[in-house]
Amino acid sequence: MSKSVLTTALVLIAGAFFAPVYAQEPAAMANTEIAKWSIITAGFALAFAAGLAALAQGKAVAAASEAIARNPGAAGDIRGSLLLGLVLIESLAIYVLLISLILFFLFPFGK
Repeated sequence: MSKSVLTTALVLIAGAFFAPVYAQEPAAMANTEIAKWSIITAGFALAFAAGLAALAQGKAVAAASEAIARNPGAAGDIRGSLLLGLVLIESLAIYVLLISLILFFLFPFGK
């Protein structure tokens, strides 16, 4: 075992051992019911957004493939439109991810 591997392992073990020393006491939330439902809502929103975005992207790729097969001369224009559509579909899923992260990590409805 090399010296650097041993040193890294010792630092990681020491960090894991002393990390609870600096832990803070858990803050009591004013309304845990709201926090619980905001997390559940965020989870369902992520599931619906990911599923529907995947279905929309699959439909877009299938339609573009069929259009290119019918008219190979227009492949460049179709490919550009396809990429723009895929970017817009994915951006909607990313917006849902952003809102879900806000619901996960920030307490909704004030302090």
